[in-house]
Amino acid sequence: MKIVFMGTPEFAIPGLQTIKNSSHELAGVVTAPDKPVGRGLKVHPSPVKQVALNFGVLIFQPTELNDPEFIAQVSNLHADLFVVVAFRILPASVFGIPPKGTINLHASLLPKYRGAAPINWAIINGENETGVTTIFIQEKVDTGDLILQKRLPIGDEETAGELHDRLAASGAEVLLETIDSIAHGTAPRRTQTGEPSRAPKLTKELMQIDWQRPAARIKNLIRGLCPSPGAFTFLHGKILKILRARLTAVSEPVGKPGEVIRVELKTGQIVVATGVGDLEIIELQLEGKRPMSAKEYLLGHALKAGERLG
Repeated sequence: MKIVFMGTPEFAIPGLQTIKNSSHELAGVVTAPDKPVGRGLKVHPSPVKQVALNFGVLIFQPTELNDPEFIAQVSNLHADLFVVVAFRILPASVFGIPPKGTINLHASLLPKYRGAAPINWAIINGENETGVTTIFIQEKVDTGDLILQKRLPIGDEETAGELHDRLAASGAEVLLETIDSIAHGTAPRRTQTGEPSRAPKLTKELMQIDWQRPAARIKNLIRGLCPSPGAFTFLHGKILKILRARLTAVSEPVGKPGEVIRVELKTGQIVVATGVGDLEIIELQLEGKRPMSAKEYLLGHALKAGERLG
């Protein structure tokens, strides 16, 4: 089949590469416009564009998806199927173009975690399982008919970044299986059933650690926001990102929520009291500094029991 691929971030790259290496024809790639990045605001292409440039295929970067010129350009490719992985919400004027429809790969077991940040929210909410789903796109986001799903366990200490990479790899496999089944006319199609849940965009309010919460919930928040954008608190008036943490054996806190109750330079141990239980900080990043282990941090920064985070 002739395919147009639409995607922007790193999550989409394994799917793009898999299609390029398959028996199907990659007719074009649609991705976000180049944008300024970093302190110098140097213009960078999206991760998907960086890969697609090596394939010698047509690349489209529309600002407006309803732009008649863009619609004419992708229509003229005469693709059989559009494939979407981590892209923008498509209007019907676009997803209705190909004769075999438009499919989407989503990083959850739909209808659970519909929305922009399914990987993060699955971990934040303490799920022990997630997966990937392919659907036929329809007008209401993430509600289309299911094609294939694959389940994956979530490790107790797994971060969003680690889970992201596993889901991207598994998703590429499911995506190719889906495309092959559509080409052969054997693709299953069923309506989504069960209670849907949401995975909205991550906000700054969500990212700030509330030390009044139980240690287990704070740990899940930290895992779910690692490595980016990062759960944060404040120390000495500066933003302190907590990248990794683990529960201690203590079930009842011996200090007030947010209070540093133990500092051990030799072992690099930093323990903070929460609303229920204590939390040991394993990896952190002070504002303007690189990520470092708790031990590295203590070697270069003064911290003592009794100080407060938050």
